[in-house]
Amino acid sequence: MKNNYSLAERNRIVEEYLPYVEWVIRKNRALMKAAKLEYDDVYQQLSLRLVKAVCTYDPDKGELGAHIWAQLHFELMNCKRPLRTCGMTGLPKDYRRGNIVSFESIREDSELYEQLIAA
Repeated sequence: MKNNYSLAERNRIVEEYLPYVEWVIRKNRALMKAAKLEYDDVYQQLSLRLVKAVCTYDPDKGELGAHIWAQLHFELMNCKRPLRTCGMTGLPKDYRRGNIVSFESIREDSELYEQLIAA
């Protein structure tokens, strides 16, 4: 961390700049639609980036608001693939959003069950 924010102060700053997440999404809604990104996923990803931006902010290199704005735009440009959204990079290549299966429905003799146990 390049700044001396306490946890409470960091949280206050994140809450103060949280509207930036909404502004970036609103400004780039056409891009999100073209990339088939879901609002909730992008909002979560940008919110996490906001926390990182506040933690990595270096006061010697410029204004906090400009740093956050740039970080959020950068993160939005990297939300291209649904598999990457929210850190889900370890999923199988054939994963689709509709392929969600509850743990209760997986039989013990299936290959997927073996993979879950190994993980």
